[in-house]
Amino acid sequence: MLGDVSGDRPATLGKLKASGWRSQPVAREIQRNAAERIAAGSQLVEGVIGFDGSVIPQLENALLAGHDIIFLGERGQAKSRIMRSLSALLDAWLPIVAGSEINDDPTRPVSKFARDLVAEAGDECPIEWVSREDRFTEKLATPDTSMADVLGEIDPMKVAEGRYLSDELTVHYGLLPRANRGIFAINELADLAARVQVGLFNILEERDVQIRGYKVRLPLDVVFLASANPEDYTNRGRIITPLKDRFGSEIRTHYPKDTRAELAVIAQETRPLRAAGVVVRTPEFMSEVIAEISQQARSHPHVNKRSGVSVRMSLANHEILEANAMRRALRCGESEAAPRVSDLAFLAASMFGKIELDAFDDEAGERVFAEVASKAVLKVFTRLCGDEQILEVIEGFRDGTVVVVGDQVSSGNYTDILVRMPALERLAMSLAVADHENPAALASAAELILEGLHLTGKLSKSAVDGSSPEAGITYSGRC
Repeated sequence: MLGDVSGDRPATLGKLKASGWRSQPVAREIQRNAAERIAAGSQLVEGVIGFDGSVIPQLENALLAGHDIIFLGERGQAKSRIMRSLSALLDAWLPIVAGSEINDDPTRPVSKFARDLVAEAGDECPIEWVSREDRFTEKLATPDTSMADVLGEIDPMKVAEGRYLSDELTVHYGLLPRANRGIFAINELADLAARVQVGLFNILEERDVQIRGYKVRLPLDVVFLASANPEDYTNRGRIITPLKDRFGSEIRTHYPKDTRAELAVIAQETRPLRAAGVVVRTPEFMSEVIAEISQQARSHPHVNKRSGVSVRMSLANHEILEANAMRRALRCGESEAAPRVSDLAFLAASMFGKIELDAFDDEAGERVFAEVASKAVLKVFTRLCGDEQILEVIEGFRDGTVVVVGDQVSSGNYTDILVRMPALERLAMSLAVADHENPAALASAAELILEGLHLTGKLSKSAVDGSSPEAGITYSGRC
């Protein structure tokens, strides 16, 4: 189509007509481009993981049907990302009447400014072209968002210039009219005051807006997207029923349904941590522990289910885990670092602010964290370590051997431990896989094995010099 051509584009209405360009509704434009992607087997939404069998088919149906859409889901479920990504389904370029504040269609102008300009200039009416990125308008709803912000209001400066109050040119258009011939997305729709929500009725049904008491009706062409939480767990507001009824499709999002999907999100969103000559490489099993912590937290009985546990917690936990590994390497003078089980104690800073507990005593958060972290480590250990390998490691503790590990213990100390315990070394090397010659990775694998054996009741564990995160930890055989 002409709107996708990057070369010379018509600069006047006459040349636009001669080019063969034809106007079409935004919903039809999105439908056409979505259909092409679906037929080609291309991704409809970029950068969204775990929705292929649930959200994406519903989204495809809604776009093909030309619906306005509301996405309902707890925090951190990629609702905003999905809405923003849909701008890619618009044509690359769109012609508008030059100078129009609301992207007037040159062949069907709706604002007084554009109608007057087209009537006066005719085929010489100047044309501008706007990109698909400029046709996406986003608003974060807040309780103080006004009707003027969304729809428009009288501009006192225009009145001062000598125009009559009844003159449409005195109107300052809000965000919604300015999104004409594009996508308008509003986040946290429930936070809008009820009277502002009522003001959106017309755009979702009659496809126009009415501004104040003026005799102004703008037949807008907008695809309306919105997001909200499914339940009013914050007591901030609620979507009024008549407004919700006007959306063509309501799509429920969700958190990653399994550890594999959570791991994929972590891999996509996190970047390697490098600083001060230290390279941090996180073993796959430690990333899996981080993903499993979020999975366990979402099912924990004391975590508020309506509030949810955002995927952002997985990302923040992964970043803190790597940061503590780097801090250890800097203190120990090592050039390579790998996160360990003992680093998990430092995740409180990144975790506690992202979950809401049903229990409110001061120690509830610590108990919940300890439980979900232990369950996560145990699940990963059980999956990776076979019974025969475990028995060989336990045998190494029969002679009273005691192993001291900890957050600030250097990787070199673990190398000495592994030399003395061949069975533990073999199992650690099998977990480290391709990184089995890296002392930092082997130290991480060794800690996972030791903690897993403790959690399965095979080894005893005790803190050395207190129970702070930086204190050492001893593992020994059970008497």
